[in-house]
Amino acid sequence: MVTEILRSRICRRSILAIVLIGVSLLTQIAFAQNGLTKIADNVYCYVDTKPMIPQNSFAANTGVIIGQDGIVVVDTLTSAKEAQRLINDIRAISDKPIKYVVTTHCHPDHVLGSSEFVKLGATIISHEIDKNNLKKAGPTMLRYVQNSWGLTEKDMEGTTIAYPTLTFNEQMEIDLGDQTIKLIYPGPSHTDGSILVYLPGKKILFTGDILFTGYHPYIADGNIPSWLTVLDYIQKMDVDQIIPGHGPISGKKDIADMKQYLSIFDKNAKKLCAKSTDIEYIFSELKKVLPQRDSEMMIKGNLRIKYLNNK
Repeated sequence: MVTEILRSRICRRSILAIVLIGVSLLTQIAFAQNGLTKIADNVYCYVDTKPMIPQNSFAANTGVIIGQDGIVVVDTLTSAKEAQRLINDIRAISDKPIKYVVTTHCHPDHVLGSSEFVKLGATIISHEIDKNNLKKAGPTMLRYVQNSWGLTEKDMEGTTIAYPTLTFNEQMEIDLGDQTIKLIYPGPSHTDGSILVYLPGKKILFTGDILFTGYHPYIADGNIPSWLTVLDYIQKMDVDQIIPGHGPISGKKDIADMKQYLSIFDKNAKKLCAKSTDIEYIFSELKKVLPQRDSEMMIKGNLRIKYLNNK
């Protein structure tokens, strides 16, 4: 009997230990997912964030580039609250001034946190076209993300729109003393003014939503023929690591996959929408030919806005 009691106590202690270890590991994993990922010396990002929900900026990636003279942030997520999360994670690794915010394009999940960085003295940079796009969309953008994305007043508390004060048309360089960052406009793609952020010394490229990896992309504002040309342009660049707008760290294969996806989607959506306006039918048929990816809700959104004119 004594032996059985001891065995029982030992078993309970072992189970408790396993549970505590599991909780600890899950906590570490959660922290790793919520924090910045180091991808090179002085280069960090949010990458492959999950889940893809509005409260999580639809899993949008960001970049943090630390130089001798300060910090450049690439994209700022979808609210003041989300931006503060990013700022707190930046301050955990560096206390250098955040000098610039580069917005890769004007969509809400990439720009609505920018005002929090302006409060810290940062200058916002974008392409001239997407600055104008943001100005057109700005007056209704906050209402849109609450009505269409289901974000609450609490989610968006303190969020205001900050417009770029520095723009360019073809290329621009940012010198952080020991880090050179090239901003490149390769032509219309995901939006008319989407840009690339390139670190030639480290062969790292931030594409914004020109590339989605593992997710169905949002293509409703896109120029598909030019987008395909832009992807060809990226294929020729000297890069080892590509940070997409959404998804994990990527490479040239993912660029090829994105090009194939866009071609399949555009060709089949045009064909199906010419025959029918039944979105459920078109959606089911399109899924049969598209590569499997997460977030199928994007397919219907793209069909409604781009191919069915919001029908």
